[in-house]
Amino acid sequence: MDQSTFTTPTEEYSSNTKKNSKRNKENTSKPSNAFVAVSWCTLIVGMTAYFIGLYNAEMLLNEKGYYFSIIMFGLFSVVSVQKSVRDRLEGIPVTDIYYGISWFSALLAVTLLVVGLWNAELTLSEKGFYAMSFLLSMFSAIAVQKNTRDLQAHTNSDN
Repeated sequence: MDQSTFTTPTEEYSSNTKKNSKRNKENTSKPSNAFVAVSWCTLIVGMTAYFIGLYNAEMLLNEKGYYFSIIMFGLFSVVSVQKSVRDRLEGIPVTDIYYGISWFSALLAVTLLVVGLWNAELTLSEKGFYAMSFLLSMFSAIAVQKNTRDLQAHTNSDN
């Protein structure tokens, strides 16, 4: 039997990654400057609104810390979800446990916000404000991560 028919897992992964990488670079277009700018602006607006709302809120410091922790946890979680989903689409190995934990943590962040707002002694307009600025920030973080990755892939394909 010909020796070239045997490949190590590393050689096979390297070969598949190169094929998938080439295919995905062809399918990935460079995001427009306008979309990149809008994504960053919405992230900044969402986070700034949320933080200003927290700063001005008449709640205890530990409550403010709870809502601050939730948004930071949520932002990290959705970036992790976006990365793991994209890695899988590009043929980059992602363990099932990491993929599952990413999704679980993103859903947990939203659940913790809902539970916190449900039990908070805030007006409905305040609760809606926090929910909408939180969701705007989360969606924008996904878009910023996607744009960053697309720009990097586009830069690497030019080389």
